[in-house]
Amino acid sequence: MDPQSELVQPGLAKTNSRSIWVALTNAIKNIGIWRVVLVALALFVVFFAAMAWVQFSTPDMPDNDGFYHIRLAEIMRTQGLKPDFPWMPLTILNPREFSDHHFLFHVGLIPFTFGDLRLGAKWAAVIYASLAFLSIWWLLRGQNVPYAWLWSLGLLAVSEAFLYRMSITRAQSLSLAVLALGLHWMLKQRYQYLLALAFLYVWLYDAFPLLGILAVIYTLAILIFEHRLDWRPLLYTVIGTVLGLLINPYFPDNLVFVIRHMLPKLTDTTEVSVGNEWYPYTTRQLIGNSLLSLVAFLSGVLAIGLRSRRMDTRTATSLFVVVLFGFMLFQSRRFIEYFPAFALIFAALAWAPFIREVPARTWFSWQAWRQWLPPVVVGGLVIFGTWQMLPITRESVQDSKPYDLYAQASAWLRQNTSAGERIFQTDWDDFPRLFFYNTDNTYLIGLDPTYMQLYDPGLYDQWVSITEGEIENPSTSIWSDFGARYVISDLDHEDFISRASEDPDMEEVYRDDQAVIFVVCQR
Repeated sequence: MDPQSELVQPGLAKTNSRSIWVALTNAIKNIGIWRVVLVALALFVVFFAAMAWVQFSTPDMPDNDGFYHIRLAEIMRTQGLKPDFPWMPLTILNPREFSDHHFLFHVGLIPFTFGDLRLGAKWAAVIYASLAFLSIWWLLRGQNVPYAWLWSLGLLAVSEAFLYRMSITRAQSLSLAVLALGLHWMLKQRYQYLLALAFLYVWLYDAFPLLGILAVIYTLAILIFEHRLDWRPLLYTVIGTVLGLLINPYFPDNLVFVIRHMLPKLTDTTEVSVGNEWYPYTTRQLIGNSLLSLVAFLSGVLAIGLRSRRMDTRTATSLFVVVLFGFMLFQSRRFIEYFPAFALIFAALAWAPFIREVPARTWFSWQAWRQWLPPVVVGGLVIFGTWQMLPITRESVQDSKPYDLYAQASAWLRQNTSAGERIFQTDWDDFPRLFFYNTDNTYLIGLDPTYMQLYDPGLYDQWVSITEGEIENPSTSIWSDFGARYVISDLDHEDFISRASEDPDMEEVYRDDQAVIFVVCQR
C-alpha cells in the first residue's frame, strides 16, 4: 500500500464524517420546516372549512358594509386605485374631501371582484378570517407555547359574536392579523419590522392606533418586569404610523378625516344614533355569546396565581392587552373582534409553563397531573365550544337581511332617473346596498350618520325630522334643502310614508315588498 494513501485516509474520514453530519443536520432542519408548513396548511384548511360552513349556510351577506366594500373594490379595479367618489356629496366623504380609510383593504378585495361580487365578498371574508386565525397560531408557535395548534383551534370556540364579526366582509379580520403579527415581532424583538407593519396598517384600516397602543403596553411591561427602558418598539411603530399618514394616497384629507371620524367616538361628543356596533353588550348578552372567552381570561389569571415565579414580560403584555380590550368591549361591542382572541392568547401564554412532556416514571405524580391536565381541558373545551359556537354562528348569519334587498327598486331608479341624480333615502345604513346595486345615482348619507352631521349639523337634523315623519309636506325641504327629486324608503318608515302620501307634491311611483319610491312633482 502507498504510504501516502495511509496518511490521506484519516483526513478523508474526517471530511466524510463532517459532510454526513452537515447533510443529516440539513435534513432534520428541512423536516422541521416541512412539518411547520404542513401544520400551517392543515390549520388553514380547518379554519377555512369552518368559516365557509358558516358563511355559505345562506346566500345572504351578514353585514351591510360588505356590499359597499366589494363594489368599491370593483370600481378601483376598473377605474383606477384612486377613483372619483361622487356618491355622498352632503357628507365629509364628498368629492372634494373623500379619503378611503380602507384603501389597502379594498386593494385586497380586488382579486375577489371577478365574477359574482356577492360570492367574491363572501369568499374574501372566509379567507381573511382564516389568515387571521393562522396568525394567532404563528404568534403562539413563535413563543414556543406547547400545543399551539390546539390553542389556535380554540378561536372557533371562544365566542359566537367573535365568529360572526369574522364572517363579515370588513377589515376586522386583517386588523386582528396585523395586531397578532405585531405582537409576535415585539416579543421576538424584531422591532424594525414594526415600521413597515405600522405603515401598512394606516393604509389598511382606521383602527391603526391600536398597534401603537400595543407598543406602549409592551414598552411598559419591559420597564416593569425587566427594569429597563426600551424605546425601540414604540419608536419604530410611531415612525411607521407617521409615515403611513404622510405618505398616503389621500394626504392631507386623510388627516382631517381621522380627526373628524374618530374624535366624536372617543370623546362621546355626539348624540347621533350610530350603528349598534358602537354600543356595549349587556352583561347577559356578553355571557351568552362569549362565555368561553371570559373563561379563558379567568383561567389565565388562575395560572398566574399557581406559579411560584412572577410573570414574565410576554405574559404581562398579553394580560395588559386583554384587559384593555375588555375595557373597550364594555364600551363598544365592536371590540368583540379583539377581546376573545387576545383572551385566548393570554391564557395560552399563562399556562405554557405548566404544559410540558411528562416523564413516564412520574405519570401519576402531582407534577404530571399539573402538566397534562391543561391540554386535556383545553382540548375538551375546544371540542365542546366549537360544537356549540359554529352552529349558533351559522344561525346568526342565516338571520341576515336578504342579499337582494333594494335590488329591484335600485334597478327602477337606474332606468328612470338621469345619471348622477341625487336620491333621498330615509335610512343611513341603506346606502351600501343602494350603492352596490346602483352607482348611477348619488345619495344623501351612508356608512356612518356622523358623516353628514359633521358636514352640516342643521341639514342632518332636518333629514332626521323628515324621515321620522315630523314635517308635513316634506317635498319642499327634500327639493330645496337636499336637491333631490326621488325618495326611496323601506316600508318600516310608516310615519314618513304617511306624510309623503298626503303631500300633494309627492307621488308614489314604485312599490314592492321591500321598498317604496316617491317623486317630488314640484320644481
